[in-house]
Amino acid sequence: MKNIAILGSSGSIGIQALDIVAKTKDKFKVCGLSVNSNITLLKKQIKQFKPSIVSVATKEDAEKLLIWCRNNKLKIKVVYGIEGLKHVASIKEVDTVLFAVVGFACLEPLLAAIDSGKNVALANKEALVAAGSIIMKKAEQKKVKILPVDSEHSAIFQCIGQEKKKFIKRIILTASGGPFYKYKGNLNNITVEQALAHPTWKMGRKITIDSATLMNKGLEAIEASVLFGIPVDKIDIVIHPQSIIHSMVEFSDGCVMAQMSNPDMRLPIQYALSYPERTDCYIKPLNLTEVAKLEFYKPDFNKFECLKIAYSCAKKGWTMPAVMNAANETAVKYFLGGKITFCDIPKIVKQVTDKHKIIKTKNINKYIEADNKARQDALKIIKQKIGEI
Repeated sequence: MKNIAILGSSGSIGIQALDIVAKTKDKFKVCGLSVNSNITLLKKQIKQFKPSIVSVATKEDAEKLLIWCRNNKLKIKVVYGIEGLKHVASIKEVDTVLFAVVGFACLEPLLAAIDSGKNVALANKEALVAAGSIIMKKAEQKKVKILPVDSEHSAIFQCIGQEKKKFIKRIILTASGGPFYKYKGNLNNITVEQALAHPTWKMGRKITIDSATLMNKGLEAIEASVLFGIPVDKIDIVIHPQSIIHSMVEFSDGCVMAQMSNPDMRLPIQYALSYPERTDCYIKPLNLTEVAKLEFYKPDFNKFECLKIAYSCAKKGWTMPAVMNAANETAVKYFLGGKITFCDIPKIVKQVTDKHKIIKTKNINKYIEADNKARQDALKIIKQKIGEI
């Protein structure tokens, strides 16, 4: 029986993780949960999984939830904010913490989990993009494992296995291409609804927009570089619309290994939680005769400028990826709010990153400062574009 905590239990990854727990009751015990604002769903999760601690975003929600717990005779500790997330991530009885929260806000709770000696099942890519070298060094010092939950990074992790890094020639990162890789119209006219209509995966709103701009694949290239210690120029991206091959690794002798399955996030989630064991998973088995064909295309770096920006920022390193990520998070937020256009996203990210003066440091506070400054710069550009918000 593994004790787990899930940060982001109301999102797509968190909900699917709890679905796995519900179907494998003898494998996992949920000790901690967190949500941002979906208190209604959290109450249902509390009743079903009976964690010892939960975290919410605000003090007001925490106070209301605590009263509800007492009224229902539930002895649960309720915390809130970033400190609350850090508390849930580091409770004594937990073995593995699943990070399913979106964005840079994951960084401090992630470091708290590592400091507490917890293994990390990581579905958040922004923290690794922004401060990957610091996170990986701390994980090495504390002798904890960072287990990737993204389907692509889980695939790479499984393909590499016990192979030595020196034998890896390149990583081939597959991408569904999102809804627009064959789109012939004017991307500037894309609506929020069109961008959220992903053809393969059911994901959260932010990651779905990143998939549509292909920024998600740029973030994943940086994440793969950090996780596996491979230079980003040895990471190639290929569009694979069927999303059956989740990524590949080419070795020095020319052998290419791929991990394949139907596109279902429950598989990489369960593998990260159960590692190093494998347990039965309740997803549809892969039938290649039903799939019939596997297609591959080169990505268009000019059409999807976010991808070009991500590779450029990755090569510059240090605080640049953190700045890129912060600008992108801000731009996506305002696109989802209907304030800017789809094509404004890469323009804003480029303006912010072009302005940034790289800080070569290993001080985590400098990365946090760079993130904050980039968000302010992005917001200033948006205000100039559309007027005061």
